[in-house]
Amino acid sequence: MALLPVEEALSRLLDGAGALSPERVPISDASGRVLAEPVKALRTQPPFDCSAMDGYAVRAMDVADVPVKLTLIGTAAAGRGFNGTVGEREAVRILTGAPLPASADTIIIQENARRIDDRAIEVLETVAKGRHIRRRALDFAEGDILLEAGRELDAGALSLAASGNHAELDVVSRPLVAIIATGDELLPPGSEPGPDQIIASNSYGVAAVAASVGARVLYLGIVRDDAAAIREKLAVAAEAGADVIVTLGGASIGDHDLVHQVLTGDGVQIDFWKIAMRPGKPLMFGRKGATRFMGMPGNPVASLICAHIFLKPLVARLGGRTVEHDIRRAVLGAPLQANDLRQDYVRARLDYVQADLTREEDTTLIATPFEVQDSSMLRTLAESRCLIIREPFASAAETGALCTVLILR
Repeated sequence: MALLPVEEALSRLLDGAGALSPERVPISDASGRVLAEPVKALRTQPPFDCSAMDGYAVRAMDVADVPVKLTLIGTAAAGRGFNGTVGEREAVRILTGAPLPASADTIIIQENARRIDDRAIEVLETVAKGRHIRRRALDFAEGDILLEAGRELDAGALSLAASGNHAELDVVSRPLVAIIATGDELLPPGSEPGPDQIIASNSYGVAAVAASVGARVLYLGIVRDDAAAIREKLAVAAEAGADVIVTLGGASIGDHDLVHQVLTGDGVQIDFWKIAMRPGKPLMFGRKGATRFMGMPGNPVASLICAHIFLKPLVARLGGRTVEHDIRRAVLGAPLQANDLRQDYVRARLDYVQADLTREEDTTLIATPFEVQDSSMLRTLAESRCLIIREPFASAAETGALCTVLILR
C-alpha cells in the first residue's frame, strides 16, 4: 500500500463523522458540554421593572426642584416588594433588584438623599426621569433564543441558561475513547522494569489529547503480544460502547504486530495504515459499524503527534465541536535539512519577538527545532511549543527562512 498524504488521511478519517446523539443532563453537570439544541428563554428577565441601585423610588415630577422633602411610606426589597402606590411627594426606600412600586418612575440613589427621620427624606440632587431603573425584559423575553446549538457551555452560557429557567439541557453525548497499549515489553508506571522492559507512557498523553476536546476515556491497560488477548481487550471496549478504540503499538506489519490481523479478522474495514508523515508512518484507521479504530505507532512521540493531528479533530467532531489546528507562519531559529517523501513534524521551541510593542501584528514567531528528533524522546516533545511542518521534498532551509508551525501550547 502506497503512503497516504496527511491531508488525505485526515479527510478520510473525518468523513462521515458527525455529532453523537443528544442526551439531557442537569445543568449542574453541563459545564464544558456542547449544546445539541438551542436554548430558549422560559421566562422574561427581569420579569418586572426594578431598581438598579439602592435608594428611593419616587415620581420624577416631585424631585424636579431640589432640595425637596418627601414622605417615606415604606420599603421595597428583592423578593419583598412594596404593594402600595407612590403618591404626591412620597418615596419608598428601595434596594437593588426590588420591583418598582406603582406610580414611581425614577430612583434617587441613597447618596443623593438625606434621611431626616423614619418618616421623611430630603432629596438633594435631581435626576432624569427613568434613571436607575432596569426595565422588564432588558436582558431577554420569554421565547427568545438565548444560546444556539453547538455552543460550548462555559460559565457565562451556563448562567444565562439557568437565568432562562432551565434545570436541564440537551447536550451532545461525550465520545467514549478506549485506549489499549500493546507489547510484551510494557509495564505500567510505578513498576520495576526488567532488563528488556520499558514503562508504558503513551496512553496518558493520548488520553489527555482526547479529553481536551471533551472525550470520556476508558483505560484498558496493557495487553501482551497475543492475538487472543488483543481480541479480548477489543471486545471489552466494544461492550463498553466505545466510539473510538485506540490501540498503541502493534499496528505495523512485523512478526509481533498483531493488531492489523486481529482487526481485519474481526470484520473491521481498514481504510489505511501507512501515512506519508514523520513521525507516525504506521498509523492505521478502520471502521466497524459506528465504531472507529485507530492503530497508533508504539513510539511515544509518534503516537502523541498522531493524536494531535488525527484523534483530536475526530473526537471533537463526534462531540459536536469544531477544532481547527492552530497553524501559523514563523521564522526558523536554526537551519533544517532537505526533506524526503514524508511530511515531517519537527519538535521546536517557540519564541516571540515584538518589534513594535504597540502593534500586536508586528509580533514575529521564531521556531527553533531541537537538534535531535528521535521519535522515542518525550522530553523534547514536552518542551516543544510547536511542530514545524515540513512538506514532502522540501528544500533545505536556512536560519531566518519562513516556515509553517502547528501550535501545541
